[in-house]
Amino acid sequence: RSCSFTGFSTVQSRKLGKSLSRSSVRSRMSLKPPKAYNSLQKGALIWDPKPLQVKKIFEALKKGLNEYLEAHQAELDYLSGRHKDTKRNSRLAFYYDLDKQIRSVERYIRKLEFHISKVEELYEAYCIQCRLRDGATNMKQAFSLSPATKASRESLVELYKNVQECTEDMCFIEGALEVHLGEFHVKMKGLVGFARLCPGDQYEVFVRLGRQKWRLRGKIETDDSQTWDEEEKIFIPNLHEKFEIKVTELRGLATILVGVVTCDSINFFSTKPQAIVVDITELGTIKLRLEVLW
Repeated sequence: RSCSFTGFSTVQSRKLGKSLSRSSVRSRMSLKPPKAYNSLQKGALIWDPKPLQVKKIFEALKKGLNEYLEAHQAELDYLSGRHKDTKRNSRLAFYYDLDKQIRSVERYIRKLEFHISKVEELYEAYCIQCRLRDGATNMKQAFSLSPATKASRESLVELYKNVQECTEDMCFIEGALEVHLGEFHVKMKGLVGFARLCPGDQYEVFVRLGRQKWRLRGKIETDDSQTWDEEEKIFIPNLHEKFEIKVTELRGLATILVGVVTCDSINFFSTKPQAIVVDITELGTIKLRLEVLW
C-alpha cells in the first residue's frame, strides 16, 4: 500500500546542444512513456518545472521510505531472533513458518532499498539538469546584453535550445518521480461542528487532487451520528497539486457554500495513518476530519 515498485521502460535517446556537451537524461535513464505520468498526460503538459516543490516532495518521500525500511528491518531482526530460538527447541512446523516470514520480509526490504536508490538517482539527475538550465539561462542573459553580432546571435539560439531541452528533461524526470510516490488512501471521518451540525442536515464534500475527484454526501442522524455514501478513496500523489476541499450544505434544491480550503500532502508520506482536521469555515466552527494512509 505504501509504494508501487514500478519499473521503467526505455525511450529513444536524443542529442542535446553541443555548447553544454551533455547527453540527454532520457538516453542515460530508462523512463516510462509520458502517458504514464499525471503531469505529462495529454492536455496537462506544462513545461514549468518547480525545483523547490520537487525538493520538498523528494525529502518527504525519502524520509517516509526510510521509515518503512527501518520498521521492516526491526521486524526482520525480531523474526531472526525467534528463528534461532525455535531452531534450538526443534519445533519444526513453527520454524519453517518463521523461515517463510523472514524470506518475505527480506524480499520486501530489497524492494524498498531498490525503490530508494531509484528515487535518489532520479533526483540527482533532476538537480544536474536544473543546474545546467540555470547556467544556460545566465549565459543567455549575458549574451543578450552584449553587442549584437552574428556569433552572439548564433550563441543565443544555441543557448535557447539548451534551456528548452533542460526544461524538457526536468519535466520528464518529474513525471518519472511521480511513478514512485505510491498511493494515498483517504478515509472520511466526518464533520465536526458542535452546535452548527443539527439532525437532518445534509452536506456534500468535494475533494480534488489535480484531475482526481471525490464527491460524497452525508447526513446528520437524530443520534448525532453521521452516514456517508462513501468512506474511502485512493488518490495518486502529484508533485505540483495540493488537495482542494469544498464543503456545501444541501437544503432541498439549494446549496449553500460552507467553505473551500487547500491542504498540502507533504506530511502524508509516513508509515502511520495521518489524522487531519481541516477548518472549513474561517472561524473553525465546522471542521472536516480525514485520515490518510500512505
